[in-house]
Amino acid sequence: MIELRTPAEIEAMRPAGRFVASVLVAVREAASVGTNLLELDAIAHQMIRDAGAESCYIDYHPSFGGSPFGKVICTSINDAVLHGLPHDYVIADGDIVSIDFAASIDGWVCDSAISFVSGTADPEDLRIITATEEALVAGIAAATVGNAIGDISAAIGDVADAYGYGVNLDFGGHGVGREMHGDPHVPNDGRPGRGYKLREGLVIAIEPWFMRDTDEIFTDADGWTLRSADGSRGAHSEHTIAITANGPVVLTARV
Repeated sequence: MIELRTPAEIEAMRPAGRFVASVLVAVREAASVGTNLLELDAIAHQMIRDAGAESCYIDYHPSFGGSPFGKVICTSINDAVLHGLPHDYVIADGDIVSIDFAASIDGWVCDSAISFVSGTADPEDLRIITATEEALVAGIAAATVGNAIGDISAAIGDVADAYGYGVNLDFGGHGVGREMHGDPHVPNDGRPGRGYKLREGLVIAIEPWFMRDTDEIFTDADGWTLRSADGSRGAHSEHTIAITANGPVVLTARV
């Protein structure tokens, strides 16, 4: 069911958005060459405790997950493109690191993701990160009252096409509110004008994620981490936004 939020409810979501953004900034600052992924999860976990927030991941067990997630952030490295389960891995020079994080404050959830290179960057890695960031900007710009979900999807897909990347449609954006994942689904490619008509009060996460040379994925043995089928590296960018009469408002903006 698609739920619309009042202006007061959108205001009530802002603390969660600011908190999610602050955690991503802190984790990115800590994620240098030689840092263990479990250290990053511990930083986020401590920030959750200090803020009196609640993790959306630690007990999360949807049908596509092999078990309850058990950690508070997703850490996807190189060819791991989504849902990376933090484990005993030390970040190496040149790794693409994607961090996805969602948390709840006072019962309201926000969700966001960033990708970056640790250490020496391959230009092709920077290119795919830039593509996801540009696609996110384009998708947000299309999230206006009177447009449709397909307009957001098409805007994202157009950026992917311009960069020469295929798009996987198994996972995409989604509604956000009292829970992390809700309706509507927001694919990362589509046709303009198709699907649910955007209305004031809709809150969604828009999350482009691309892979260099494939649009196919498989699930790792940990039951969670999604990897590109051919070992291609990938990147992921995401914001939670509210659609208002004055245009889209990014609730997870990082400052």
